[in-house]
Amino acid sequence: MKSYLKIATLCVLVMLCAQCGSYFSQPLDVQPARIGEETASYRKLVNMPPAAAKAVVGVYKFEDQTGQFKQAENGSTFSNAVTQGGTTILIKALEDSNWFRIIERENYINLQNERNIIRSTRQDYAKKNNTAVTSLDPLLYAGVLIEGGIVSYDTNVLTGGAGARYFGAGGSSKYRQDRVTVYLRVVSVRSGEILKTVYVSKTIFSQAVDASLFRYVSFQRLLEAETGFTRNEPGQLAIKEAIEKGVEALIIEGIEAQLWAPKGGPQVAQKLITDYRAEKETAQQTDVYQRDLQEYRSKWSLFGLAGATRNNADLPNTDYEYHLSAGMRYNLTTHLGLEGSVHKFRLYNRDLLNREFAATELNLSFMVLPYDKFSPMIYGGAGVNHANWFEVNDLKVQAGLGFEYMVTPSVGIRAMVDYNAAFSDELDGIVSGTRDDHYFKGGLGISIHLGSNDAKLKDAKKQQRIADRKERKLQKKLKKAQPQSAVNDTVVSQLNLKLF
Repeated sequence: MKSYLKIATLCVLVMLCAQCGSYFSQPLDVQPARIGEETASYRKLVNMPPAAAKAVVGVYKFEDQTGQFKQAENGSTFSNAVTQGGTTILIKALEDSNWFRIIERENYINLQNERNIIRSTRQDYAKKNNTAVTSLDPLLYAGVLIEGGIVSYDTNVLTGGAGARYFGAGGSSKYRQDRVTVYLRVVSVRSGEILKTVYVSKTIFSQAVDASLFRYVSFQRLLEAETGFTRNEPGQLAIKEAIEKGVEALIIEGIEAQLWAPKGGPQVAQKLITDYRAEKETAQQTDVYQRDLQEYRSKWSLFGLAGATRNNADLPNTDYEYHLSAGMRYNLTTHLGLEGSVHKFRLYNRDLLNREFAATELNLSFMVLPYDKFSPMIYGGAGVNHANWFEVNDLKVQAGLGFEYMVTPSVGIRAMVDYNAAFSDELDGIVSGTRDDHYFKGGLGISIHLGSNDAKLKDAKKQQRIADRKERKLQKKLKKAQPQSAVNDTVVSQLNLKLF
């Protein structure tokens, strides 16, 4: 009984310690109001270089265009799935960026009514006191309008979980990802032309962890315990982060289109554009499930493996023997490849069989996850076994499973195991039964990818950006050092004059 309690306790501890931060931060009392949380996009937005001149922009509305309601266990509620305050969030993001002068347009009627009240009050005052009417300052007008909205809110884009239970003790973990997408566009007031459009998506993560115990510890003694927590990312924060990211993208794409410019001149602008293009390229190579879509494997690759072979023919009690192979792969498509290989192996059965073979194979290989570093693969094809220094040649077919893990964009770890069926019953030197001989072989080795691939290009660009960053820092240091050198030269000259 004590062992069961130990297992149950261990399960509970494992489940809770995996997310102890969320579990032990449970509120025990009411919490005071606090300043709104900052997001990663917000910190990046406010740290952007300032604008050379702020653009006057107007925002009439930025609202929920999905029309979705919150999902409930028994259907849906009449509460909206996403916030209806998109305009307010967008105006705050534009203000925080310090790149725009925002004018009030969402509640323009209220503004106009208040100005009419002020104008009427001034007229009455001037009439009563026989003084001139003081006019109001004219309203600012926008050079561009920023439009758009929240265009989609997709629920259960990705769901999953895991759990285990043993004799009434166990636990489970579940997660879910939703996705929100916003669009932003800049419209020229003068011409009505849409100057730029960007869109940003953000995942919303939810997680639930629970552990429970239900067990009879003795006669008429039942122990029951459960604990857990649920963590849901606030939808408002996700939309806020997406809008802030959209404003950042709009600023940089506007710089690229020469709609506005940062302080510091072309050098600062080019750095912003270069970093943004690199981020955009990464985003284009990432699918909706946050999986990297860049190809890690080149068109041509070489591979070599070492492992074991086991005969499974007419002789009993067969042993494992060595197996060496080398080959070349050519990718016909992203998933399909053609592989040619040569093999050297031995079939051994104590004192009854000790025979070495060479083999040539041609396989069609299917790479299951070509965009991932780790990818399983399935292959099959035909080949020839060569015995007695190519005096005896037997046709065969083979099929197998394997995997490849890319350690670097050029080098990977490769493993395989396959089944080989020969069209001969004489591989082991004995003709017996109606079935031809067959054997298994497997190995582990490396693969070397020749030529370029997406991962190599990305790595080269990253190294180039690092080199450019170092060069810019060096140039800044030199510029700072030049005035100091001039001052030092002046001081030395003055000292020389005094000395002589």
